[in-house]
Amino acid sequence: MSNFTVIANKRSETGSSASRRLRRAGLVPGVVYGGTQAPESITVIGKDLIKMLKDESFFTAVVTLDVDGKQEQAMIMDLQRHPFKPSLIHVDFERVTADTIVTKLVPLHFINEATSKAVKNQGASIQHVTAEVEIKCPAGVLPEFIEVDLADAETGQVIHLSDLKIPTGAQLTELAKGADHDAAVALVVAPKGVSSDSEEEAE
Repeated sequence: MSNFTVIANKRSETGSSASRRLRRAGLVPGVVYGGTQAPESITVIGKDLIKMLKDESFFTAVVTLDVDGKQEQAMIMDLQRHPFKPSLIHVDFERVTADTIVTKLVPLHFINEATSKAVKNQGASIQHVTAEVEIKCPAGVLPEFIEVDLADAETGQVIHLSDLKIPTGAQLTELAKGADHDAAVALVVAPKGVSSDSEEEAE
């Protein structure tokens, strides 16, 4: 069962003028599409959506979308924010089932960094090359985040995409392009003035 319920209403008015009126009223215009049904224009209460967006897991969660009392499962697929105001312009949802194949960015959570062998015993530092990775998988197995455990990291080590532990049935889209796309996600850098063969290779 989803931890998030998004309350929405159908909207009949479309166009930029109608959207501006809705936003002035505290509503966010949007659309829900996918599945066997036709795309549907909706509105969502802005303050409620902003509150849910503060939770990182909302972006990868299958949510309950309640449109005029009719509930369906969906995922947020696109979000347009105002360029300089703390407000939302538009939101897209896609209807999904547990088996719907989705492609989403998933955040990386780096753990045991301060207590890792390299940092604690060897004076190394760890550089995060990327904060998220793109995954393609059924919606039902999409992880909220991916842990990168640095407990056993060694000075000079390069942690690649292929080192990440992802759910069965999931695929890292970059790795699907071939071995040449096995990019680094983190570097274990030797103390200043000390170099290693692994770091030179990474460079």
